[in-house]
Amino acid sequence: QVQLVESGGGLVQPGGSLRLSCAASGFTLDYYTIGWFRQAPGKEREHVSCISSSDGRTYYADSVKGRFTVSRDNTKNTVFLQMNSLKPEDTAVYYCAADPRRLICSVVHWAEFGSWGQGTQVTVSS
Repeated sequence: QVQLVESGGGLVQPGGSLRLSCAASGFTLDYYTIGWFRQAPGKEREHVSCISSSDGRTYYADSVKGRFTVSRDNTKNTVFLQMNSLKPEDTAVYYCAADPRRLICSVVHWAEFGSWGQGTQVTVSS
């Protein structure tokens, strides 16, 4: 059974950092395209970051470029999203998603991902 579990969210002050984890079970993450999305109340789901399965290429939304870093730890079957210099507008529920196809991270839509985690809340506030 494919399962994704996010963790690492919480309350942080502006300028602070958090590292989100997306742990997989039932499949090997290394062979999957992994996306990070977020959704704030009243807003559409936003594609934040992605790492491809084929060559490890990464994608970042302009809103997080230079502040967020996505990475894999294949020994732990986990993908991480390191978030630095957090801003109040980063406040949202963050989701990781996985799909076995070689999706093109720069243009992929959230509906193309077949498996989703339950989400973790990130709140940036003073």
